[in-house]
Amino acid sequence: MKNVLKIVGVLFAAGIIYIAYMLANPISPKETIGYSSENKTFQVVYSRPYKNDRLIFGPEKDGALVPFGKYWRTGANAATTFETSSDVLFNGEELRAGKYALFTFPNEKRWKIALGSESDVFFAISRPDPEFDILKTSVTPQSLEKPLEQFTMEFSDDSLGVSLNLAWDKTTISIPLE
Repeated sequence: MKNVLKIVGVLFAAGIIYIAYMLANPISPKETIGYSSENKTFQVVYSRPYKNDRLIFGPEKDGALVPFGKYWRTGANAATTFETSSDVLFNGEELRAGKYALFTFPNEKRWKIALGSESDVFFAISRPDPEFDILKTSVTPQSLEKPLEQFTMEFSDDSLGVSLNLAWDKTTISIPLE
């Protein structure tokens, strides 16, 4: 009986160590990006999965990791969050200062984007309740010349203004922020 308890204890400890290791060193690393100017600050927290020779965006029947028209938490692991320090126009739509869950519905010709008030959803595997959507909008995807191995989000600031850009594999989208 003592040996059985020892084995169970060792297996339990190994399981706890494995879980702690995976949380500290996820396969899709966590990233925080930010943008600041005199009157506004933006921050995005997301996880960065890798392509790893998979079809990323495409039809579900073709085995796409992110099937067209389906909910995507826009990254991996925890839900992606978008935070703004001031009221802003998010792709032309009014958005109050605050922290939001950002998720998308990729498609070949148009991506739907939604921001939800439930920003602290850990795994967000299933579609959050649409009742909590604060903003819905859409953008046109563009093709990348060279495939991008790791999902990347970044802010750009040019003559057109500030944009939040998402890129992975052969696809990129840009969301204007005013």
